[in-house]
Amino acid sequence: MALRIIFCGTPEFALPALRALVAAPDISVEAVITQPDRPRGRGQEMATSPVKEFAIGAGLHVFQPEKIRSVSARDFITKVAPDAVVIIAYGQIIPGVLLDIPRLGWINVHASLLPRYRGAAPIQWVVVNGETRTGVTTMRIDAGLDTGPMLEKTEIEIGPDETAPELSKRLAEAGGELIVGTLRKLDRGEIQPQPQDASLATHARPLKKEDGSVNWNLSAQAIYNRIRGLEPWPGAYSKFRGQLCQLWGRPIEIEREKTPHTPGTISLSASELLVACGDGTSLHLEAVKLEGRKRISARDFVNGAHLKPGEKFGD
Repeated sequence: MALRIIFCGTPEFALPALRALVAAPDISVEAVITQPDRPRGRGQEMATSPVKEFAIGAGLHVFQPEKIRSVSARDFITKVAPDAVVIIAYGQIIPGVLLDIPRLGWINVHASLLPRYRGAAPIQWVVVNGETRTGVTTMRIDAGLDTGPMLEKTEIEIGPDETAPELSKRLAEAGGELIVGTLRKLDRGEIQPQPQDASLATHARPLKKEDGSVNWNLSAQAIYNRIRGLEPWPGAYSKFRGQLCQLWGRPIEIEREKTPHTPGTISLSASELLVACGDGTSLHLEAVKLEGRKRISARDFVNGAHLKPGEKFGD
């Protein structure tokens, strides 16, 4: 008999798992719960979530409660009576009254190796913090924030130049592969949920606009990590002549260039645009985007700005 589930998710990150569950012959996706359609873009036209678009194309029943804690949502889940609810990046906190409805619980795919990087932005912060490994964890959710008992894990190496969006795609695919096996083993009683060690927990809080502001006293590598981790929003940015300027670049070899300049100072070296950083390091600037303008190459930026000796990024 097929394992009956409800899938609960919203963005692109949740799609590989939904595809894998739909393709599994021994799993039946009885319904999909996703966020209501929202106005987007300059025209503020109503847009559906990626999960809804896929679900409709796959012929799945879609339910879009304004609030998951509503009576209508509880009645819907109770009526379906699933064996499990798989929840991935849904976008709302699940109230305790719903957690005991499915016999196997609510199973989450979290994009980190729990208990590290609990919270809303684990992918971005592992890159910003210069981590070299991360992964996905399946867990049974409880009333806390990513505090429930762990089921299975998959580890992934982070590429030295990998951006948060690139890493997100690989983690989403890994999560899709992991969730199917987790459900099967959980149903057969082959998984013993493991409590998280709270003393090892770290928090990946939601991103803020100000997180993108570059501190030029950091090393070039640390700044490069922020460029990779904060792509596409809020981006890594600094001020140039009073205007916000988003930046793209990479550190150069320390042995190749030891800058004597104050951090933030812009200079040209062998036709490269360099920005002085902390610890005597330099960032090779590749592209910039001034407020209200298009992204341009560093060379075009130099040609248009007519840089003066000693000019700096920053306040």
